[in-house]
Amino acid sequence: MSKKALIERQKKRELLVNKYFVQRQNLKKQIKKEGRFSAKFQLQQKLQKLPRDSSYIRLHNRCLFSGRPKGFFRDFQLSRHFIREMALLGLLPGVKKASW
Repeated sequence: MSKKALIERQKKRELLVNKYFVQRQNLKKQIKKEGRFSAKFQLQQKLQKLPRDSSYIRLHNRCLFSGRPKGFFRDFQLSRHFIREMALLGLLPGVKKASW
């Protein structure tokens, strides 16, 4: 189980990403469109003034149950430990233990 502070920090980042998403996209489009170096530089400074955690790159996938960041399966939003447990109990439709 991850520390509660790490999970809460991740939730805070998700809120910031959602809040500033449109503003960041508009600034990035303007930077690409702009031809003059000085204008690009000013736009980049505006982009840098936004909160650091508002970038979607800083988000990290975490398990819904444990908050574990590693061994994460995107299809189920779960870590490998919980996928194994739930698959063995038959709680994940279409997933069964492999045998050969």
